[in-house]
Amino acid sequence: MRCSLIATNPTDFEVHLFHEGSLYKSYKMFGAHIVRNEGVVGTRFSVWAPHARAVRLVGSFNNWNGKDHPLTKINDQGVWTIFIPENLEGHLYKYEIFTENEQVLLKADPYAFYSELRPRTASIVYSLDGYHWNDKAWQRKKRRKPAYDQPLFIYEVHLGSWKKKEDGSFYSYQEMAEELIPYVVQNGFTHIELLPLIEHPLDRSWGYQGTGYYSATSRYGTPHDFMFFIDQCHQAGIGVILDWVPGHFCKDAHGLYMFDGAPTYEYVNIQDRENPVWGTANFDLGKPEVRSFLISNALFWMEYFHIDGFRVDAVANMLYWPNSHVLHKNPYAVEFLQKLNEAVFSYDPSLLMIAEDSTDWPKVTAPTYEGGLGFNYKWNMGWMNDILTYMEAAPEHRKYLHHKVTFSLLYAYSENFILPFSHDEVVHGKKSLLNKMPGEYEQKFAQLRLLYGYLATHPGKKLLFMGGEFGQFDEWKDLDQLDWMLFDFEMHRKMSVYVKDLIKFYKRHKPLYELDHSPEGFEWIDVHNAEQSIFSFVRKSNKENDILVVVCNFTGTAYHDYKVGVPLLATYKEAFNSDASLYGGCGYINKKPMTALEEPFHGKPYHIEMTIPPFGISVLRPMKKRGERSVDGEEKMRRHVVGRRTR
Repeated sequence: MRCSLIATNPTDFEVHLFHEGSLYKSYKMFGAHIVRNEGVVGTRFSVWAPHARAVRLVGSFNNWNGKDHPLTKINDQGVWTIFIPENLEGHLYKYEIFTENEQVLLKADPYAFYSELRPRTASIVYSLDGYHWNDKAWQRKKRRKPAYDQPLFIYEVHLGSWKKKEDGSFYSYQEMAEELIPYVVQNGFTHIELLPLIEHPLDRSWGYQGTGYYSATSRYGTPHDFMFFIDQCHQAGIGVILDWVPGHFCKDAHGLYMFDGAPTYEYVNIQDRENPVWGTANFDLGKPEVRSFLISNALFWMEYFHIDGFRVDAVANMLYWPNSHVLHKNPYAVEFLQKLNEAVFSYDPSLLMIAEDSTDWPKVTAPTYEGGLGFNYKWNMGWMNDILTYMEAAPEHRKYLHHKVTFSLLYAYSENFILPFSHDEVVHGKKSLLNKMPGEYEQKFAQLRLLYGYLATHPGKKLLFMGGEFGQFDEWKDLDQLDWMLFDFEMHRKMSVYVKDLIKFYKRHKPLYELDHSPEGFEWIDVHNAEQSIFSFVRKSNKENDILVVVCNFTGTAYHDYKVGVPLLATYKEAFNSDASLYGGCGYINKKPMTALEEPFHGKPYHIEMTIPPFGISVLRPMKKRGERSVDGEEKMRRHVVGRRTR
């Protein structure tokens, strides 16, 4: 344990910045800190309670009797503090708040770094110092290679239900490092996105209704254990994204709600404050102290836990005033989000700031100096809803929903998009992705492979919720682990192989990610074949003639000698086919190279003839002449061996 060399009281400058809304490391001022001052080691507690008549500190160190530990109010705006000349690390504590209407409240510390395991609710004095990080190589790499032109395939995980022990208990953060990280690496995902891990009282809220924004939930271990998990991810080449909820919070009695007997963190106006859909309270995003609290929280996870990004939950709920039949824009939220993004990118320009926004708000991913909100990514909810509506339709009816596939390309470059198949789509009676697919058993798997193939080849970065990679048949059961016994069944094992190979193929081919955010990276070949529900298009990289031709067949009919227009006069090789028997398909593949004919078709100067698999996706690439081959994979090895022989 190390002691911070800080004053026994917050400084006037810190207090000024906090009330101004610009103290972006307010976690160093508030909460419980082990400090050394003038040779005395002690513990300083500070809290903001602007409406309180008095505040006392109670805990395991004073028998939960605060009469000898009153906090001193150091300004008229409600900052209270106390210094106890004793190292109280490991002790439980709460604030005993005496309100203006004669109530006495027991509140957990909003800035506590560690909390009791639910259902207990006390805060714990905890020092975050002392962890030795080993992720310098990862930090250098992510700063050297921004995400925009790199592959990004995110695995969304709920730690409490990914895998459980035989007795039903949770794996710890450290045990998850041993179980989850190798699995993610084997599957080829680039990042893990964790459902919220701030302290929360109810398991079934999945962390979206929090009480301890600075406490990594104690369900899985200590904050240092969580640091270890992230460090191990980074050493394995995996980024970590936190699902984060700055819009609303839990109303449990020990939490932020009516913290000092009056609206403190929430809006004063009940219509703006209450969120009846989720049973939560909305943060007052116009209040400077709340902005200091929330923006500091993002920087806190970055500084102490080396988080690589945030998926910001329910942005629409912030952008528009709640409980209104008309969409009224909330200017406080707009300004907050802009200041948030400016602050985090000043700290780490490589950060991923991802908006979960279901609206058509413009410039979500545009810089703030251009009038944008300042995120660098947004979930493409429109694409997700459209393609799932299309896939859930009977194949013979898809021709009437042709626009559900084509529409996304009309706006694909208006924002930097991530294409999400998230937990929200496989819970609450919506069925799993596999079970959304119509038809018989094998047809469901074929269409899911097709859907994943289309996900991988459509412009935009990718996200898949846990269980989707092996075809979880039931929807997500948040109290149970994933159905790992499905690996006993051949089709699920083959689905797992398919997803691994698909992600590997995606990561190896620059046309699938390098120009994700530029219209130069995509070109339709045939967008009009609604009758057969066949779509074909070209993906391109920055390098001239480095292309892939993608053909998707959304019906169960196979076609032979099918003409497809191509942009280059070349011989094409099938590089990927979802219908391969290895993946559980029927084996309608193109074994032989296909030489382009000098005859225009589909508006292209040349065409090839190929086999189109049923419910399948086929990806073709032009074969390079010997002198044009890239020096990777087998070719690189061949040259290395030849070079050794000739030296």
